[in-house]
Amino acid sequence: MEGYTTIRGVASATIVEKKSEFIASASFADSEEAALRFLESVRSEHRTANHNVYAYLLRQDSRTRYSDDGEPQKTAGLPVLEVLRHSGLTDLIVVVTRYFGGTLLGTGGLVRAYTSAAQAALERAQRVTVQPCVDLDLLLPYPLYEQAGRLAAGAGAKVRDTRFADQVTLCLTLLEGTEQPLLNQLSELCRGKLHLQLSDPYYAPF
Repeated sequence: MEGYTTIRGVASATIVEKKSEFIASASFADSEEAALRFLESVRSEHRTANHNVYAYLLRQDSRTRYSDDGEPQKTAGLPVLEVLRHSGLTDLIVVVTRYFGGTLLGTGGLVRAYTSAAQAALERAQRVTVQPCVDLDLLLPYPLYEQAGRLAAGAGAKVRDTRFADQVTLCLTLLEGTEQPLLNQLSELCRGKLHLQLSDPYYAPF
């Protein structure tokens, strides 16, 4: 499992070209279903727009899809997809909504406008690196809690939660592949009597 870069949430930007308004909306989407849900939400918001052009790029199987939505072929959806391909990002969709201003832009003008709008939305988006992680939940007696916390911090672990009852449950998140040295240290601290749960790897911002 390798890390990758995507965007967090939704970002938008608007450009105007010869009185035509191009509103670009970018969203995180880690599946075709998520991408299409976002597309439908934009279409619903902009029912009176002339075009809702889109492109998405998914990490799974390097899947891509785009639509010119009535614009001349390869002047709209494909330029947006090219922006995504050159962005270093994945798992995202960009929808560019156009309200026609009455002046034809020509094929070159359309390509530039859709490209610029998509780039502007991605410039406003918050980028996030998603890494393969594991969760470690450790049950400790109180006298070992502070020392275990120091070992976890030294291993680069993030504390998700701490629960105090008869004993302390320390809930940690680590990058996959970094957990074994910490487990060895904790085992030594607990004299081989470790009580823990270790999750399967999963992707998350870290």
